[in-house]
Amino acid sequence: MNLKINLDSPHIKLKGLGGYRIEVLKSDLNIHSIADLFHLIPNRYVDRRKFYKINTLAASSTEVQIIGEIMDIKKIRNTSGERLKAIFRDETGSIELVWFKGISYMQKKIKSNETFVVYGKLNEFGGSLSIVHPEIESLHSFKLKGSKGILPVYPSTEKCQKARISSVFLRQIIKEAFDAFGNHIHEALPLHLREEFGWPEKRTGLQELHFPSTFENLQKAQFSLKFEELFYLQLQLLEKKQLRLKNIKGFVFSKIDTYFNTFYKQHLPFELTEAQKRVLKEIRKDLGSGVQMNRLLQGDVGSGKTMVAVLSSLIAIDNRYQCCIMAPTEILAKQHYNSISELLQPLEINIKILTGSTKKKNREILHDELANGNLHILIGTHALIEDKVVFKNLGLAIIDEQHRFGVAQRSKLWKKSKLPPHVLVMTATPIPRTLAMSYYGDLDLSVIDELPPGRKPITTAHRTDASRLKVLKFVKDEIAKGRQVYFVYPLIKESEKLDYKDLMDGYDALSRDFPMPDYQISIVHGQMKSEEKEFEMQRFVKNNTQIMVATTVIEVGVNIPNASIMVIESAERFGLSQLHQLRGRVGRGAYQSHCILMTSDKISDDSKQRIESMVQTNDGFKLAEIDLNLRGPGDLMGTQQSGVLNLKVSDLIKDSQILHLARKKAQDILREDELLLLEKNKIIKNTLVQIMNDKAFWSYIS
Repeated sequence: MNLKINLDSPHIKLKGLGGYRIEVLKSDLNIHSIADLFHLIPNRYVDRRKFYKINTLAASSTEVQIIGEIMDIKKIRNTSGERLKAIFRDETGSIELVWFKGISYMQKKIKSNETFVVYGKLNEFGGSLSIVHPEIESLHSFKLKGSKGILPVYPSTEKCQKARISSVFLRQIIKEAFDAFGNHIHEALPLHLREEFGWPEKRTGLQELHFPSTFENLQKAQFSLKFEELFYLQLQLLEKKQLRLKNIKGFVFSKIDTYFNTFYKQHLPFELTEAQKRVLKEIRKDLGSGVQMNRLLQGDVGSGKTMVAVLSSLIAIDNRYQCCIMAPTEILAKQHYNSISELLQPLEINIKILTGSTKKKNREILHDELANGNLHILIGTHALIEDKVVFKNLGLAIIDEQHRFGVAQRSKLWKKSKLPPHVLVMTATPIPRTLAMSYYGDLDLSVIDELPPGRKPITTAHRTDASRLKVLKFVKDEIAKGRQVYFVYPLIKESEKLDYKDLMDGYDALSRDFPMPDYQISIVHGQMKSEEKEFEMQRFVKNNTQIMVATTVIEVGVNIPNASIMVIESAERFGLSQLHQLRGRVGRGAYQSHCILMTSDKISDDSKQRIESMVQTNDGFKLAEIDLNLRGPGDLMGTQQSGVLNLKVSDLIKDSQILHLARKKAQDILREDELLLLEKNKIIKNTLVQIMNDKAFWSYIS
């Protein structure tokens, strides 16, 4: 699929491509090879097939193309600067052309009484029409270059403009590249797929991308190229999953025994939802299959993922295996430890916690119990992957908010067992289906899509600084009822560049608004030592403090049923997913809970859309779809996932329908021809081998 010919290779000679231009193509347009040049996607297309007469032009027209002569050209100077003005005429009338930049260059280029082709956007000022900064070239050059037709407009940057890398220039070198290297383009889609959809060959498709014959042919070419890219992405993921199911054996958890049954029948604190029961059945089936489980569990904030994790752990313990639960932060690890210890206390199961702050003496006891099998469940942070941590028989690894861990960190955990342990990956960040298919397409997917009964929906309101006094009065009223409150800030220290409320200023202001001894305030942020954070958290847990002032360290892992208000300061600074996670810290008890989004009076349109979405719905999956459209897949998945999808021609958001089609076709083909041995799938097999050998094409996924 990628040609092994680099633009800076001494064997490549494309007219007009010197060293500086090559460097700009690399740095600004990510073009490192002829293949990259072929896959440079135009931003848009302009239809240069039609010519207008000047007397037919109307202000409602957008971009027009006319043929005529320059009758008069002069430079005009005034207090606002200088401009170049030309009168352009055809046999039906005249129009004014204006340039504010490149005046000297244009004066040399334009000659009177020569026929030119002018293209540009119409402007109306004072009842007269003009074209500002039009494209202009002689009729002779226009015919020579083949400028007539549907023409692509390519991405550009300031450096590209300085290097004279224009759309016209790119069309020229792409045409030359096709003439010189077009025969090196290998077909990537089999004939049976192309015939099914009426798609052109790969070379024809790429030519239509840059030199469209008709808009209909262009659309077919775009669709086929996008499908090809997404098809091979899905094929890799599905093959990876297929290989895992076939080759990676897993421990067989054949029994549902005393621990699970006793807890389920006697100590389960609430009736499981139908969604929890469904997910548990899926997990039980995996655990007994003899193949390593690799399952992603999605569930909105408060949907009961932890209970599913506990019951899964009990199945492992019933089968005499150990379990570990890895969390991204110490706060979340301690939250899991406290809640799970309390749940399983009647069963006398040995549970311990390991974090960076665990004392040496406790570590030694923990290591011994882990190695001799007396420790059933180990909960912790990335400290679990340290070399000194040795399990006797790790059978189940549960990873919470897994997108916060890198691949290397996770793989260290797998190596702590004779066979790869069963893996349950949990996230409270709802992932849109298109992203789940692309980032986690090799995992089995379970979704808890209902909340436990009796949960009251959190009411969400947007308030500006003008309403601050009313908000503070509402908070005081809630505290008077015995409730507790979070105030969350985006920054820890004051920023000169950003006019946002920072944590320390907020703490000082709240200390004045809620003075001692009537009120007590805790403060937690990422720069505090672990023991300081734990001390402040415990004060809030025990209701010794009514207000918790914090940064987003409390985004996950804080479960205080008595906390009924979440005030998020400078809410416009947060992404939708983060706002939703923070909102999920309240609404955990029997009381009506509230989330108040505080912003300045003036916020951007994007921020308004995020805030309005939060007010309108509590559905995390709906919000994730909105967030995906607002921010794009890269930002949504976070820095741990950056670079995972190196998509050249397709877009996961705009091309979601093509993605679904590509996955279905990939599934159909593998179902019929698992090893891609049929003659009709030979092209697929060869292309896949080429992609897998090209490490830069798509990174290891999930």
